[in-house]
Amino acid sequence: MEQQPHTHDHGHDHEHDHPHDHPHPRRRFPRLRLPHVLAPHSHDSADKVDRALATSADGLRTLWLSLAVLAATAAVQLAVASVSHSVALLGDAVHNVADALTALPLAVAFLVGRRAPTRRYTYGYGRAEDLAGLAVLAVIAASAGFAAYTAVERLLHPRLATDLPAVAAAALVGFVGNELVARYRIRTGRRIGSAALVADGLHARTDGFTSLAVLLGAGGTALGWGQADPVVGLLITVAVLLVLRDAAREVFRRLMDAVDPALVDAAEGALGAVGGVRAVGSVRLRWVGHGLRAETEIAVAPELTVVAAHAVAVEAEHTLLHAVPRLTAATVHIDTVTVDTVQKGHAEATAPGHPGHPGDARTGDPHAVLAHHASA
Repeated sequence: MEQQPHTHDHGHDHEHDHPHDHPHPRRRFPRLRLPHVLAPHSHDSADKVDRALATSADGLRTLWLSLAVLAATAAVQLAVASVSHSVALLGDAVHNVADALTALPLAVAFLVGRRAPTRRYTYGYGRAEDLAGLAVLAVIAASAGFAAYTAVERLLHPRLATDLPAVAAAALVGFVGNELVARYRIRTGRRIGSAALVADGLHARTDGFTSLAVLLGAGGTALGWGQADPVVGLLITVAVLLVLRDAAREVFRRLMDAVDPALVDAAEGALGAVGGVRAVGSVRLRWVGHGLRAETEIAVAPELTVVAAHAVAVEAEHTLLHAVPRLTAATVHIDTVTVDTVQKGHAEATAPGHPGHPGDARTGDPHAVLAHHASA
């Protein structure tokens, strides 16, 4: 086998699901197919589809049940608000209606995400869920605007709330309904890896506490403070705006391909522990639907044959898939590095006042320096 001093473009990109039972399709370089013939390690595409369908089915079931619970909760609150003239309860009811409606764009996203990749959408449609997050933000913002309008209008045109016991009971109904939905969404979202569903569950939990705030308005009105109800309505508006801020931050991070830095640390540590890996270069992670995809660079000894270097990349890929939660596919790029380069790179990285590679100043990790030298 001819030695290759600088091996490039080793791409492993497949679903993580053992056992391995069929070879990869042809790569750019035909020689790289040999290790797949000797030791196939591909993942069953049928299992990939089944798993995607199962997760979307769980998500859809959670969304429909949440929609039913929140719709019933909002119906009770709206009925009481219509006879009690409580703007605090009305604002909370409208917010619960908005929360129920957020299930619709998420459900559409789950359904779209089931579609198989195409020649145009080669990564599939999993990121439809991120776009649905924008619709969720719009609904939350609209509910905040309505709550603020009704509260200000009541301050300008005072009118005492009536049927205070019914208002208090409706507030408790709102708290219980939101808490049930919150627990269900969070549990399902963590199980299937849906950040949007977890965020929506946390949103519902916050809404439960805003429902309890309606009790304060009813109590203040009962004690003779006529403006207690609209003031609590304004406080609910502020709470909704805080939820909107947090939700917008999460949606923005998803759209910008942000991940938890701890996942990057886990990936770097796992790759560095693989036998034959002399240096770890850049590690990139991104969410696609409910799963993560990775692209990484590793450096190996230049005297390795293509077959041996390929075997190291395969081991690195499998180690990465096991080490990072929710990682479904990884592409590993091979570079070469010598022992002298390793020692030189480490010395440069640890020298006082040496600026080093941009990543070195952040992590202090000599592997980043080595990968920089390897790719230079």
